[in-house]
Amino acid sequence: MSTAPRRAWLIVAEREIAVKLHDRNFLISTVVTIVAIIASLAISGFVTGRTEQIDVAITDPAAGQVITTANAIADHADADVTFTARRVADVGALEQQVRDGDVEAGLLAESGGWRLIGDTTENDNVKTYITAAAQQIALEHNATAAEISLEELARGSAVTYDLLDEAAVDAGLATIVAIVFAFLFYLSSILFGMSIAQSVVEEKQNRIVEILASAIPVRQLLIGKVAGNTVMAFAQLTLFVVAGLIGLAATGRGGQVAQIAGAAGWFIVFFVVGFLALAGLWAVAGSLATRSEDLQSTATPMSLLIMIVLFAGIFLSGTARVVASYVPIVSIVAMPGRLAEGSAAWWEPIVALALMAAATYGIVIVAEKVYRRSLMQTQRRLTFRQALATED
Repeated sequence: MSTAPRRAWLIVAEREIAVKLHDRNFLISTVVTIVAIIASLAISGFVTGRTEQIDVAITDPAAGQVITTANAIADHADADVTFTARRVADVGALEQQVRDGDVEAGLLAESGGWRLIGDTTENDNVKTYITAAAQQIALEHNATAAEISLEELARGSAVTYDLLDEAAVDAGLATIVAIVFAFLFYLSSILFGMSIAQSVVEEKQNRIVEILASAIPVRQLLIGKVAGNTVMAFAQLTLFVVAGLIGLAATGRGGQVAQIAGAAGWFIVFFVVGFLALAGLWAVAGSLATRSEDLQSTATPMSLLIMIVLFAGIFLSGTARVVASYVPIVSIVAMPGRLAEGSAAWWEPIVALALMAAATYGIVIVAEKVYRRSLMQTQRRLTFRQALATED
């Protein structure tokens, strides 16, 4: 065999890449997605970093002192919340303002303490800081009455909170990262997978594949399509991940970027290895069809598989998520999600990636055989089993 046929897949791969780079819709969607990632992180950072302004209705100056103390406690705790006292004439006016939504809550003095009044739900910040303020004022009064200092009264009550791993990603952020991994997997798999399948079926429907098959081995054609689209999927996914990390650092979470970047790096590696298998299966979906209308049927198993992986990445937890992180294809999102939350040991992604690579090799071998045997069958749509039974 000459050198040219052996390297024909490079020509096919270059063509696939060139088509994508000249596809205006692909370029626009990539830019829009990057902007959406950065914008969503910026909005999230703005919302979470914004100080909550809470108005509280009061009827007497003593309640105003509680509000002032609550602000001091919130400020000492670096909480993004500020309380403002709104003086009203009486209890009736106070309750009316709460019902109308003019204030978040009302604060009334009663025998033995204070009473907070809300409309339909309790505000956690109101309950936490105003309660703490009322207790602190009561302790000061009681300490004065007992002729002892507040420090003596509070002796032995100090509590410190030490973190064993200060660099660890908080649970909420880790959950968001896992969901983002799942959606990025879904987006790239569908976008590039359907592109491969449509390219194959269009070449088959227009009989272009007969010309290609006479010039280069069918195996080289498949390798080129898979390689070209995998390169583009890798490049696009890397852009998305880098945009996300930059946006995350810009929101003031730079201390957690290192661990998330490590998980994102593993996600890209897992995706590239797994996408080689998915790309082969998408090519099979295209080769089983004889016209574009058949693709919806032949591609249904692939769409279902990708949806299963998406839902697994979003909803699985606990033992089920640990098991899924070792299951090829599903591990593309499950293992990086565990790495983001810090629940996976250093050796686990290596083992999971080895399992993925072995599964990918087996899937590609079978996919190549089905692709080769079904590509030239232009008379009718084939099933996977029929294609395997067909002679070369």
